[in-house]
Amino acid sequence: MAWIYLVIAGVLEIVWAMGLKYTQGFSKLTPSIITVAGMILSFYFLSMAIKTLPMGTAYAIWTGIGAAGTVIIGMMFLNEPVNAGRLLFLAMVIIGLIGLKATA
Repeated sequence: MAWIYLVIAGVLEIVWAMGLKYTQGFSKLTPSIITVAGMILSFYFLSMAIKTLPMGTAYAIWTGIGAAGTVIIGMMFLNEPVNAGRLLFLAMVIIGLIGLKATA
């Protein structure tokens, strides 16, 4: 269950990171509520995961899922640049996450 909690926490990190873009400095109510709820739930599921997973591994995977997911969504839906360099480094992050999971 810990790995499932960690994946949920990572997906929720993507939600709140993307939500920050739409809060306009927390001046928009609905995006702000979604963002704060995503933060709280993300931290909750991370805390559940680190009950059994090593802290360093869990934290690195949590932030990696959030970072990689946010970059992918940005490229797919927000017209952020897609180029060989960005794809290479994104692949390196994903490979690192897989390596951490495999060695945990």
